[in-house]
Amino acid sequence: MNKIIIIYMPSNNKRMVIKIGTGVITATNGFLDLKIMKNIVSQIIKLKDNGWQVAVVSSGAMGAGRSLIKNIKCHDSVSCRQVLASVGQAKLMSVYTKLFGPKNLCAQVLATKEDFKDQKHYNNMRNCFEALLRQGVVPIVNENDVVAVSELMFTDNDELAGLIGAMLKVDELVILSVVDGLYMSDQKTIIKEIDAKTKWQQAVRSDQSIFGRGGMKTKAKIARKLALMGIEVNIVNGRKNNILLDLILLQKSVGTRFVSLRNKKVSGLKNRLSFMPVGATGSVWVDQVAEKILLSGRPVSLLPVGAIKLQGNFKKGDLIKIKNSQGREIGLGMAQYDYQTAQENLGHKNKKELIHYNYLLINL
Repeated sequence: MNKIIIIYMPSNNKRMVIKIGTGVITATNGFLDLKIMKNIVSQIIKLKDNGWQVAVVSSGAMGAGRSLIKNIKCHDSVSCRQVLASVGQAKLMSVYTKLFGPKNLCAQVLATKEDFKDQKHYNNMRNCFEALLRQGVVPIVNENDVVAVSELMFTDNDELAGLIGAMLKVDELVILSVVDGLYMSDQKTIIKEIDAKTKWQQAVRSDQSIFGRGGMKTKAKIARKLALMGIEVNIVNGRKNNILLDLILLQKSVGTRFVSLRNKKVSGLKNRLSFMPVGATGSVWVDQVAEKILLSGRPVSLLPVGAIKLQGNFKKGDLIKIKNSQGREIGLGMAQYDYQTAQENLGHKNKKELIHYNYLLINL
């Protein structure tokens, strides 16, 4: 009988997620660009040799599927996507498996948005990632397009990479794109670094690649969220030779760097909250005093005395948005009781907190 020996290694390694865009590993003819993929994989192996634990979020399945099925016949766009993704994912993983080789194992992980909303699914997925990383295996993640319907799909794989990075509390997220970074409004000058004071929103275009469904604005929003969690994000040109080694090992100034805006990473639950505003079922408006306290950066809860208005028939445990008196969203949290109880407590002192600090995320 074969024995399975599991060695639990101390998690002192630095961790990163590398997101590989469709355009990076797809040639102009729509086929997988094996030369680029080989270069990226060789860099990942060198990063592992230098003590990094690496998880990869890779697009490209549908592109790989298109290269294999020349004249696809489907009844609708959803079934076409499912067929292309099913065939292409197998091709994509076969290429990665061959490139990593027997000494540097990789593993396929397919996820849907629902996996991050369901606590049991989330815990199982996180445990799987932790086990793979401890064994030195590189998880290669993609959205499960076969079962994900349009309303439950990720915005793109940038969002998926952000969720994986938040779940694993990584030190770095590197987004490999087909451009050199975020450009200033002149579209010529790269924004080298973005911190809390940088006004970058109007300088970023929403251009999408001809293969993928994500744009620069999506990447920038995800990067900003992770920076608020204490995770540094870099957007670089993945088609440039040895770009990962230049960025991580040689610490060259390449691409656009989103500076971590916290001294330490926030809790796993708050990481999830940051990516789940679409799941909010209600809202609470707060007065100026409560707003000032919440935005102070101190560990505080939202008390009913500071609430001035409620909206939505939320239940205990539901997500609710926090808005200031002008209606600007300043945070998100988990309700400690239902709408009716919250309405009864509205504006009153000495009542249980509506949102406890442990279940509260403020947009700093």
